[in-house]
Amino acid sequence: MEKKRKGSDYAGLSVAIVTPFKDGNVDYARLREQVEFQIESGITCLVPVGTTGESPTLSHDEHEKVVSEVVQTAAGRVKVMAGTGSNSTAEALRLTKWAAKEGADASLQVAPYYNKPTQRGFYEHFRAIAEEVDLPICVYNIPGRSGKNIEPETICRLAELKNITMVKEATGSLDQASQIVAATDLTVLSGDDSLTLPLLSIGGEGVVSVVGNLVPRDMIELVTAWSEGRIADAIACHHRLFPLCRDMLGLATNPIPIKAAMKFVGRDSGELRLPMTELDEIEGKRLYKTLSDYGLLEPAVA
Repeated sequence: MEKKRKGSDYAGLSVAIVTPFKDGNVDYARLREQVEFQIESGITCLVPVGTTGESPTLSHDEHEKVVSEVVQTAAGRVKVMAGTGSNSTAEALRLTKWAAKEGADASLQVAPYYNKPTQRGFYEHFRAIAEEVDLPICVYNIPGRSGKNIEPETICRLAELKNITMVKEATGSLDQASQIVAATDLTVLSGDDSLTLPLLSIGGEGVVSVVGNLVPRDMIELVTAWSEGRIADAIACHHRLFPLCRDMLGLATNPIPIKAAMKFVGRDSGELRLPMTELDEIEGKRLYKTLSDYGLLEPAVA
């Protein structure tokens, strides 16, 4: 039996929750509803103010308040991994200290974006945070957003630091994920819903999910089926979920499609902040069909 990995407490389904807006402001009442919905569904962990939570367009005050609201509403019933990364090490450190003070269980630290550090810069950035804040840290590697890959050799070095315990793997490279799983004791979580099953098959332990905003129980069933050795069931879950997963990241930039989907099913206003804009009519009809085919909405009348 494989030994327990550093972040195995976060195995299963973590949901990167949306940040609801109403009339341009954060809708904290709706945010609390989202938290309760996820807890009732049986998820492992809530991940506020990540990419899906529109962290780039939240003010610092809003960012901190969203983290606080989620921690307070969760009240220890599930884990909270707060998105506290930045391309400024000082800012990431400040946000992470805030999350720790408020009672978050872990920190999601995105690769510094736009300024494109060297591999040494990546290492020193994450090390500085890990050495100053006593929270489990999940390194979020998403070169499509950050502009540069954290190479597996760098992640292996980071794995030697006590409280760097997880990687959210969103490179799309199973080779890279395999190298990390084989060479470290980090818990690897999928950063792409549609690659959850492939990542589990090479030793990953779960997913930080976008589509879990809509169908958390179905994502839990996929991960559970795999962990229980029900391979055929896991594959069936994967195939059923795939159209949803594809549209959440394929129709437009995340979180545009998930916000539209949440509006369709009556669980969000659908509001976005610029520069994010709503789906156009054709994209909206395609998403509606995907949701109705899945059974989340009545079929549209021709």
